Amino acid sequence: MKACVLVVDDEATIQDVLETALTAAGFETVTARNGWQALQLASIAAPDVILLDLGLPDLDGKTVISEIRHFARTPIIVLSGRDQEGEKIAALDLGADDYVQKPFVTGELMARIRAALRHGGQTGARPLTQFGTRGLFFDLPRRRIQGSGSEIKLTPKEFLLLSMLAANAGRIVTNRQILSAIWGPSRANDKQILRVLIGQLRAKIGEDAADPKIIVTEPGVGYRLRLDD
Repeated sequence: MKACVLVVDDEATIQDVLETALTAAGFETVTARNGWQALQLASIAAPDVILLDLGLPDLDGKTVISEIRHFARTPIIVLSGRDQEGEKIAALDLGADDYVQKPFVTGELMARIRAALRHGGQTGARPLTQFGTRGLFFDLPRRRIQGSGSEIKLTPKEFLLLSMLAANAGRIVTNRQILSAIWGPSRANDKQILRVLIGQLRAKIGEDAADPKIIVTEPGVGYRLRLDD
C-alpha cells in the first residue's frame, strides 16, 4: 500500500507543487486548507505523514500540532516560511518531528518524508538500537561502537547523547531536549556545553567537524542523526 501524506497549506500553488511531487514519488495525498480541516483529516484519513504549514487562516500551526498529539503519533513535518529560531523550537517541542524551511528543495523534502516513515514515525515503533552507517556499526544495548575494525570508547554523557539521537534517528532533537536530559533543566539554555560534547562525539566517530555526515547540525534548533538510505 502507498503511504498517505496529508498536506496542510492554504496556498493553492504550494498544494499543487506538493501533490505533483508526492504523486511522482509514489505517495497518496489528501489536502487541507486550514487547521480545522487538518484536525479532521488527521483523525479520519489516518495519514502516514503530515506536512504542515504554520501560517494557517484559522488556527496557528503550533495549535494544530498540539491538538493532533492528543490523539495520534503521526509524524509531522513542519513546512513553513517562518524562519525565527523560537518558532522552530516551539513547533518541535510541541511534538513536530521535523522542520523544513520554505522555499524547500523537493528532493530533500521527499528524503525527510522517507526518514519519518522509516525511523519511528508510526505508533508503536521501537527505538533504533543497532545500526550501521558510513563505516560505523552501533550496538547501543551493548554500549559498543565499531569503526575501522576497532571499538570506540565513549564517556557516559557521549553515550547518552548518541542514544537520544539514535532513538529519534532522522528527526531533530532540540538543544533544550538534549541539555535537559543530560545536565538537567537548570542547564537547558547552556548551548556551549552541548557544542563541546557534540564536538567530542564527532571526533571519536571520525566526523569532519566542518562537514558532518552522521550527526548533522540544525542551526539554532538542535541535531539530527542521519543514516544511510
